[in-house]
Amino acid sequence: MTDPRPAVPRAPRRPSERSHHGDTVVDAYEWLRDKDDPETIAYLEAENAWAEDTTAHLADLREQVFTEIKDRTLETDMSVPVRHDRWWYYSRTVEGRQYAIRCRVPIAGPQDWDPPVVEPGATLPGEQVLLDSNDEAEGHEFFSLGAFSVSDDGDLLAWSVDTQGDERYAIRVRRLSTGEVLQDHIEGAAPGATWSADGRHLFYVTVDDAWRPHRVWRHELGSTDDDVLVFEEPDERYFVGLGRTSSERFLVIAVGSKVTTEVRLLDAHDPTGEFDVVWPRREGVDYSVEHLVVGGRDQLAILHNDGAINFELVLAPLEDPTATSVLVPHSDAVRLEAADAFARHLVLSYRRDATTRLALMSISDDGIGQPQELDFEAELFTCGLAGNAEWDPRYLRIGYTSYVEPATIWDLDPTTGERILRRRAPVLGDFDHEDYEQHRAWVRADDGALVPLSIVCRKGTPRDGSAPGVIYGYGSYEISLDPDFSISRLSLLDRGFVYAVAHVRGGGELGRAWYDQGKQLAKMNTFTDFVACARHLADEGWTSADRLVAEGGSAGGLLMGAVANLAPDAFAGIFADVPFVDPLTTILDPSLPLTVIEWDEWGDPLHDPEVYAYMKGYAPYENVADVAYPSILAGTSLNDTRVLYVEPAKWVARLREVTGAERSVLLRTEMAAGHGGVSGRYAAWRQRAWELAWIIDTATRVTSAIPRKS
Repeated sequence: MTDPRPAVPRAPRRPSERSHHGDTVVDAYEWLRDKDDPETIAYLEAENAWAEDTTAHLADLREQVFTEIKDRTLETDMSVPVRHDRWWYYSRTVEGRQYAIRCRVPIAGPQDWDPPVVEPGATLPGEQVLLDSNDEAEGHEFFSLGAFSVSDDGDLLAWSVDTQGDERYAIRVRRLSTGEVLQDHIEGAAPGATWSADGRHLFYVTVDDAWRPHRVWRHELGSTDDDVLVFEEPDERYFVGLGRTSSERFLVIAVGSKVTTEVRLLDAHDPTGEFDVVWPRREGVDYSVEHLVVGGRDQLAILHNDGAINFELVLAPLEDPTATSVLVPHSDAVRLEAADAFARHLVLSYRRDATTRLALMSISDDGIGQPQELDFEAELFTCGLAGNAEWDPRYLRIGYTSYVEPATIWDLDPTTGERILRRRAPVLGDFDHEDYEQHRAWVRADDGALVPLSIVCRKGTPRDGSAPGVIYGYGSYEISLDPDFSISRLSLLDRGFVYAVAHVRGGGELGRAWYDQGKQLAKMNTFTDFVACARHLADEGWTSADRLVAEGGSAGGLLMGAVANLAPDAFAGIFADVPFVDPLTTILDPSLPLTVIEWDEWGDPLHDPEVYAYMKGYAPYENVADVAYPSILAGTSLNDTRVLYVEPAKWVARLREVTGAERSVLLRTEMAAGHGGVSGRYAAWRQRAWELAWIIDTATRVTSAIPRKS
């Protein structure tokens, strides 16, 4: 009888060579880069079949976890309405439908500052549905909404969709007063779109062959003429972004590499005019700009790092942005991250001691007041502005969450300091945040640096090493992993798991220097910091090495691949999602998507032999060895343009070749998705349930290491 079970996938070896700086590398699996090769697709499908067969015993657990996520989620729900001009804007979800429905209702009058409230499932009187993404997604396996931009007069909606997962969007325009979809149709755009003040022109960005946003275009509504190229950035190290200031007075083009910024402004009432540079770019100078009015005079608030590694905030007249005066000076202990301007307040977002903070600065005819920090009582939390669309609001809306507290929305009266609770995200069932606890540890790294480690668990979880654990990490691009609440994480915590987040170098939790110490020729700090945090969890009895699963995605997937080679004994399993595990091959090829801009992050191995040698020393694919690896699950998406599917595909193929692994190394490819995975909330819950079931199984088995070949 024929065995119906799939065979162990073995990618054929087709050696190719590459040579740089006198070093020749033989790569047996580079052929998998050809997505049009039927053998490539056949291999990915074989890996999918193998992953399903190998984890077939988890089918009931996957369904159980999916049900837990679903049952804890209020499926028919509504966001807190946001006021903008004459309307309250909000989104709502309906049980059984994958995507949100975006709506609005008219305000009652100029003094209507309290958002309307209805019971879940009810409809607000006068509701106008602006966009039902469920209708937009009909007939597509994948759907992503990009732009959602309403003109200043409230009558035109520009929206864009991606139905492939490759982040190329099609823009359309609807007249909201009639529901008519206009003839204007733009293909191949980046996600956003921005209106001029008169609603006659729409600005958008397109990408080059390497998926780099590089051109800004102006489209005249209703015109059959070619769109006008407003700006083009030829330097491949720079991305182009587009938007408007909070005042809506200016259109903004922001051009940025990983370390350098240049901002251009144009009066939104003069859309055919020329954009003016605020500060000409200088290598290493990073800045952002907001418009505000002080004493009737137009000013610019500029947040910059010129001689101020953690940034300082300066004020300058619109007519001469170089004539600056310091509003908030640089501090070694505080990393300034954003300054948002309103008619009567400037709101500072910053972090101190690896924790986000907010402060208000009053604006009057007499000038700008000193920062007044908002107080939050928890040890670990995340705070920030949330949904402020008015220039001169009565309330400032702020958001708050932690590892144990669901997302909370308050409206803050800046005059009295009163906070009005508008929403605490519901968690259905018997959830009580008092049943859980969160902690912050400081772990000493190999070189003596103290690394923040956040830990969350259910109260009463033993500290004798018997609890299963998950440790999550990222550590790149100065991205900070701030405390957040997760319904799906409850499925781990309620099973006795300890969940930890390692705030390793390369992130931004402790300021720009923390980032600088985990990039380019200091990248190894990211990996050794993570290993130190993992060993700390075992040493302190939170979990043990044979019960600990590491998780990370994208650049965090590189972290996963690196620590698998560096300390395979520290983990029972590793889940690497859309992992950047073949970085040297990618960064050596400037023709690949988004490569050149990455040189500021990783270094330039194409032209610098020292960088080449350093990267080769940690690149996961280059360093696969015949050792007892932990169990490994790699997830990817066929249409991902940020980290191509070929990287995890090659990595898994090499792991199988070198270690002989069969059931302890798995590759799972979403065949109709992008970098963020599948689309639709139910599909996303099922994907997460699949991953969590693997994590639970891996962390609770007696042994899960990949055996070495005999």
